[in-house]
Amino acid sequence: MPFVPQSVFADREKRIKEWLGANDMKALIVTTPDNFYMVSGFHLDVAPWERPVAAVIPVDGKPFMVMNELSTNHLRFAEERKTLYITDYTIYVEHPRSVNRTWTREQWGDLLAQRLAERGVTKGRVGVEGHGPSALKLAAPGLEFEDVTRKLIEMREVKYPAELDIIRDCAALTDYGQDRYMELVKPGLNVKAFDFEISKLIMEEGARRFPKDRLEIRMISLSGRYSASPHGTGAGAGETFEKGDGVVNIIVLRLSGLVVENERTLFIGKPRSDVQVRAFEAATEACEAAAAQMVAGNPVSNADAAAQQVYEKAGFGENINHRTGHGIGIAGHEFPDDMPFLHRPFKEREVFSSEPGIYIWGVGGFRHDDTVIIGKKQPEIVTKRSKKLDDQIVPA
Repeated sequence: MPFVPQSVFADREKRIKEWLGANDMKALIVTTPDNFYMVSGFHLDVAPWERPVAAVIPVDGKPFMVMNELSTNHLRFAEERKTLYITDYTIYVEHPRSVNRTWTREQWGDLLAQRLAERGVTKGRVGVEGHGPSALKLAAPGLEFEDVTRKLIEMREVKYPAELDIIRDCAALTDYGQDRYMELVKPGLNVKAFDFEISKLIMEEGARRFPKDRLEIRMISLSGRYSASPHGTGAGAGETFEKGDGVVNIIVLRLSGLVVENERTLFIGKPRSDVQVRAFEAATEACEAAAAQMVAGNPVSNADAAAQQVYEKAGFGENINHRTGHGIGIAGHEFPDDMPFLHRPFKEREVFSSEPGIYIWGVGGFRHDDTVIIGKKQPEIVTKRSKKLDDQIVPA
């Protein structure tokens, strides 16, 4: 599977221009990493607060970018592999030159204003994220900025078929990681070091499957009583897996700009207590009940309600301390970020996590996380590693 095809970015440009024209705006100016990738196909290698950049889609004419010189060769590599959609870019410098002098970091707003003027954009309304670049306000006082963040969010919610294919491939690779995890984990291993070992295996397999693509991984294991903290304790470098421990492992993988989450609860040997078994079974049922609601037309809040009902019936209602899921896409925690109180309907080809969890002090946490594509008649769960108790017990 290649990177997201250029046809996706071309269609986005067409849709953006139509929307801008219908709303009497002269251009869209994007300055933040996720939306920058959405319109340009370029993964920013700089922090925009430190080295400001802009991707611009004018109503009339071709899109362009203003970039920092640190990105010079990153852009060339992207062009070489044909993943850069916006190929008209101007670079400003942050390192002084005695010859071939050009725009500097301090002048980047003036450079952006000049490039806009080349497209005939010197006055009128332009769409921006938040308040827009302050340097441009000074350089182009005839422009009026309008926050169009909501529109950009909407464009990221529903995925293109080609993006869903990448998500499916990414999910299959996370399942590979889950399988290796179950084969190799054992008592006595350092938890943090084991995460790196599984990450290494996933990256090596990813290199075989997708040798020319972009692959990034984030992995965390939460073991024993420490798994009662959903994102870890913030310490524990010497922590080891112990017999009877419950473990929540978290595999978050980004393939060619799109993210998949895959988490499973497992046990190192047989569970120590009946509470562990009951909590595991409730977590499994809650995850599946939430995912079953992820069908176009159902209220988003139904998924959270379904999981909550399972936990309350099992006696664990007081152990819920986070929502059931969130959108997934270009960002790991994508929009929409609110599930319990979001009553608008699911839309076909959105992607969500289904990760209802419970956390019991002194015992541990219990959470499975599936990545789910919203279907017209039924959900498509792309993370397929078993959640059955017998399959999630490591011989020890």
